[in-house]
Amino acid sequence: MSTQTLSAQRIMMISTHGYVAAKPELGKPDTGGQVVFVLELARQLGRLGYSVDVFTRQFENQPPTELLDEKVRVVRIPCGGPDFIGKETLCEHIPEWVERALCYIESKGLKYGFINSHYWDAGLAGQALANQLHIPHLHTPHSIGAWKRENMDGTPEELERKYNFSTRVREEKVIYDECDLVLATTPQQRDLLQEGEYEIPVAKIRVIPPGYDDTRFYPVSRGSRQALKRDLDVEFPVVLALGRMAHNKGYDLLIRSMPLVRERIPDVRLLLAIGSTEPSQRETEQMDELRKLVRELHLDDCVLFRDYIPDDQLADYYRIADVFALSSRYEPFGMTAVEAMACGTPTVITTEGGLWEQVTWGLESIYANPYDPMSFGHSIADVLQYPRVSDQMSKYGSQKARARFTWTGIAQQLLRVVEDVEPRFRFADSDQEMSGPRAAWAVDPSEEELWKKSTS
Repeated sequence: MSTQTLSAQRIMMISTHGYVAAKPELGKPDTGGQVVFVLELARQLGRLGYSVDVFTRQFENQPPTELLDEKVRVVRIPCGGPDFIGKETLCEHIPEWVERALCYIESKGLKYGFINSHYWDAGLAGQALANQLHIPHLHTPHSIGAWKRENMDGTPEELERKYNFSTRVREEKVIYDECDLVLATTPQQRDLLQEGEYEIPVAKIRVIPPGYDDTRFYPVSRGSRQALKRDLDVEFPVVLALGRMAHNKGYDLLIRSMPLVRERIPDVRLLLAIGSTEPSQRETEQMDELRKLVRELHLDDCVLFRDYIPDDQLADYYRIADVFALSSRYEPFGMTAVEAMACGTPTVITTEGGLWEQVTWGLESIYANPYDPMSFGHSIADVLQYPRVSDQMSKYGSQKARARFTWTGIAQQLLRVVEDVEPRFRFADSDQEMSGPRAAWAVDPSEEELWKKSTS
């Protein structure tokens, strides 16, 4: 399946959880960096001439289809009822989703060159569809269950109850074994996949990092930055952290580092843009815990809480920051840090993730352990206190982002790795059937026909 042949076919991408839409409601449950990754990659593949369908789950009266671009659309398949279902338990409804997705594909006469699934719930769906459609399946994990389980606070019982780790790790192993390639987002993630509970052969893994939109995230002049600071009423040294409200993001660790930063930079402010448009009860509780910590550390005049930042304002918020801090307890990659680097903002990033291994310390970024508030705080203060360090990281950080992480390059990398599995699928459109594993819950033709009739 050369890219020349592929251009006449459609690409199927699958991201079943969260609010996947042309304008995703970032900050809503399970809707963050992964959704951005999938949509931006799909758009770039469309710009390269390919037709792309992003398959997801339909719920809450969402339309069945939605155009993203001329060649890219979202296709929503219902399952599990009309309400939102969290990614931890969506797996229970994936068999139904697969049945309905197959009905849709066959009723429309659609042919796909390959499937790229994202996260383990979509991986289950992607492998089942690949088995039925006889096309390659490339799976992008985004995060790895076993690693997440070992790096989260809480008792094993609490973690199991909340995150369904035993099911997740078991199903991940099946997905990784059966799919044609596993696409890690970092070298660290590749190494984890080869070890421990997964033992995936290195020949079956490729590393393709997330990308960023270089038409939105780019440096501006010092004067423009100062004007933005005035417009947003932040004319003081700003440390910025943003993202969805989640324990793994380490905002409490960042707050604990701020007394030391303020000791060295008295007028510094930490801007936490971590709100949500519709916070869950747990998110509200976590936010209250952070506010309580701020009071306990006497940082009321130092920490500014802001609501969720609309996507069209995101680049300007990166630009008003003097330092962007990524303090996650664990972070498969760290897309927000790359976007900040692309805007010319110096970054201090966590060593509990994958991005730090891909940057040069002190030149493109500074990395530190967020579990050590003194170390993390000194790293932030060093950037704020020494203009030469800040200017160097601003220059070389943005250069690194543009050279390594634009969506154009990421899309081209994906198309190249498809060629690695192409020989096994030369007869995908013939009457031959491929041998190989089948999902335990592959569609029963009679059930499929009944569903078609019930929805016609």
